[in-house]
Amino acid sequence: MDPIQRVASREVYRNNWLTVREDMIRRQDGSPGIYGVIDKPTFALVIPFDGERLRLVEQYRYPIGLRRWEFPQGTAPDRAEMPRRELAARELREETGLTAETFTHLGLIDLAPGTSSQRGHVYLATGLTEGEPEREHEEQDMRTAWFERGAVEKMITSGELTDAQSLAAYTLFLLHERNS
Repeated sequence: MDPIQRVASREVYRNNWLTVREDMIRRQDGSPGIYGVIDKPTFALVIPFDGERLRLVEQYRYPIGLRRWEFPQGTAPDRAEMPRRELAARELREETGLTAETFTHLGLIDLAPGTSSQRGHVYLATGLTEGEPEREHEEQDMRTAWFERGAVEKMITSGELTDAQSLAAYTLFLLHERNS
């Protein structure tokens, strides 16, 4: 039995990218409570690696009011059932213009399990071919660039790269290399 049981649920807000719901819950000891949950589709995050360099994208992140570097990533809310590898290829092409010969699944990450149901699959993309990005309207301010591994690690330690998904994905990348 789960330590928290949902007794009732109501949708509070919905748009094309997310749903917010409020759940009435019962804890393990029987006491009632309330839980707010953000539901979002599964995302794919791609680490483009040419053997020496990593490709990042930079964009303005409205909720924090800052431009941030991160690995290409995203969802397909209008196609939530899209196979995850296909979603990874789409995000890579959309944000960077790159296509990859090989996608290696590195692992699964939970975005913010205390507040959101969203999960993401991390892929390593290799055998890369350059092309033109096919960005969505919301991504019009996006930039993309190659970085040596040392530069990426410096961006992490200096606080220039702070995206939690990218940090978790980079850990999976390092572990994959160590175990290969």
